Amino acid sequence: MRVLVLADTHVRDGSDRDLPPVVWEHAGEVDAILHAGDILGRELLGRLSERAPTYAVLGNNDVGLIGRLPERRIVELDGLDVGMIHDTGLRSGRAARVRRWFPECPLVVFGHSHEPCDEVGSDGQRLFNPGSAVERRRQPHHTYGLLEIERGDLVAHEIRIVVDE
Repeated sequence: MRVLVLADTHVRDGSDRDLPPVVWEHAGEVDAILHAGDILGRELLGRLSERAPTYAVLGNNDVGLIGRLPERRIVELDGLDVGMIHDTGLRSGRAARVRRWFPECPLVVFGHSHEPCDEVGSDGQRLFNPGSAVERRRQPHHTYGLLEIERGDLVAHEIRIVVDE
């Protein structure tokens, strides 16, 4: 199962801002899409959902999606429980906090910082933040994530740089 991972896209409804073409290409080729908050608009959420089953969580800027998206969720993808949250707090202590919040999840996807992160947390739990494909802030590149899951195992995980910028 191939999974596209996004966060912090900050695309408002009716805006000219959009995901880069390479991200849309992947959206049409994957089995699921995870969005770790600050999507901002229902339109983008709908467009993603047309391409693949899309699971999202509420970000701190998602005021128009309050009541529609949960703040935290666990999604089962091909036998793997994936925790999702927007903001994990400060980098210091993140691994222990996330393990407490999602004790049964081998993988937790998050956003908020716009800073890509693919690291091992407490007890081998993978912490994965794709960065942002649209609003890189202080990062050198726009980024997004791809995962490969097979029968309950995370077999591949990578953060990709948007090269068509």
